Amino acid sequence: MNRYLASAVTLVGVPAGLAITGGNGQTVMTLTLAFWLAVAAFFAPRFPRTVLVFSLATVAAMRGAGLVGSGWVWPASAAFVAVVLAGRLRFTLIAGGLALLYGANWDTFVLMTEHGADWTLAHVGGDALWLAALLAAATAFVSTRHWQHETALRLEQAQHERDLDARRRRAEERVGIARDLHDVVSHTLAVVGVHLNVALDAFDTDPAEARSSLRLAQDVRGQAMTDLKSLVDVLREGGAPPVAEPAHGLDGLDRLAEPVRAAGLTVSVNEFGERSDVPAAVGTAIYRVVQESLTNTVRHSGATRVAVTLRYAPASAVVDVQDDGRVPAEIVDGNGIAGMRERVAALGGALTAGAGRTGFSVRATIPYLERE
Repeated sequence: MNRYLASAVTLVGVPAGLAITGGNGQTVMTLTLAFWLAVAAFFAPRFPRTVLVFSLATVAAMRGAGLVGSGWVWPASAAFVAVVLAGRLRFTLIAGGLALLYGANWDTFVLMTEHGADWTLAHVGGDALWLAALLAAATAFVSTRHWQHETALRLEQAQHERDLDARRRRAEERVGIARDLHDVVSHTLAVVGVHLNVALDAFDTDPAEARSSLRLAQDVRGQAMTDLKSLVDVLREGGAPPVAEPAHGLDGLDRLAEPVRAAGLTVSVNEFGERSDVPAAVGTAIYRVVQESLTNTVRHSGATRVAVTLRYAPASAVVDVQDDGRVPAEIVDGNGIAGMRERVAALGGALTAGAGRTGFSVRATIPYLERE
């Protein structure tokens, strides 16, 4: 509530109201009443109940002394509004009711012989109607203000939740990209390293085999560069979408196994069931699990043979990668195994890694949560 506006309205409204209702007995007294009520209205936002009591007492004193001839509650309109805005509607009703009751008794028992019952009813009834309309308007304003405040809070909360959700999605996307980046780089370095070793060993004795190994290393490096470019384009702020998506699906499994075979390992890929039943997201996860498993086989196990078995059921897919290499005494979830586990878990599946039938084993079960 603007205290300057309340004071100005009171200073102008009280003399005007007394003139309209015929209560302006003495102009000096009318202006005096208006002045003190205006001063009180200035402090109403800070001391609303005190100002209301003071205003009603001042009006009652002026009326009782015959210095003004009308009004019991309406001259204190600014004080009533201030109390309602302060959230004290009950106090306002009690104070207004007591003021009207006092005014009705005064007009009935003191001024009835002078004016009559009709005059008393008209003036006190007019005050009551004015007070009812004033409190209704003030209460409606308070309710509207509360509604607007609550709406603003809800909108702010909704925006905050959207921001949090957006940040969470961006974080999840970056974690996924980090996993892809690790898979691409790790697999590429492992396969390229094996082919370079083969080329180095055969450089003098079998130049043709050395050249073949170098060409295979170059091919793997070229595909890795394509995959990395796609990932960098996704990470770049404001960057355009990748021109070509890397082959991260079931169709890329044979291409994934070829350089490992060329490195000297025997790789078998066996599929059971309908590949067409597998959603794209599950196919991507299968690709990455097989890729990381082959990378670990090449880098760590010393295996000569690895078997990749894929079983496509109507509601889930099972990935089983078994090699004949050594199994470490303690299996630690590094970036590779942790990335596989997170990728599978994101689709509602589970992954285990450890000793298998012949060596190291990775097994994942991935349900089809959504059809695409």
